[in-house]
Amino acid sequence: MRRGFLYLVAIMDWHTRKVLAWRISNTLEADFCVEALSEAIARFGPPEIMNNDQGSQFTSLAWTDRLRRSGMRISMDGKGRSLDNIFIERLWRSLKYECVYLHAWDTGSEAKTGVGKWVEFYNRKRPHSALGGKPPAVVYWLRNEKTKPDQQGQKVT
Repeated sequence: MRRGFLYLVAIMDWHTRKVLAWRISNTLEADFCVEALSEAIARFGPPEIMNNDQGSQFTSLAWTDRLRRSGMRISMDGKGRSLDNIFIERLWRSLKYECVYLHAWDTGSEAKTGVGKWVEFYNRKRPHSALGGKPPAVVYWLRNEKTKPDQQGQKVT
């Protein structure tokens, strides 16, 4: 059986490395990226700044319009600026070596299920050295608990 390519996008909180939303597609159209972005915004609110690379999905009108409508500033990696997206590149490396390379999925839906299980593990259970050995979701929720508005609408720090 000839296997096709699958493309993955993830929306990540840079501070905690938590994957907020992700999608798999068998095309490089922007739609699946915008769907993941919209889910992340709906579930967690818009970030102040969105950093992404210069792939066609992220320079498309659909993507940039969604960012602008949410009030986000857009930051795109510059040529030769490998450190701009180092956190997401590290996520891809971990996903490949800890999940993708260990399985021989026959269908896109099998890949989606396998990646979904790994993302849940990554977010909720996988210790992260940059986070003091805690998983990203734990640090994300602890961080947000500290900045919740109190009854008067003031942020508690």
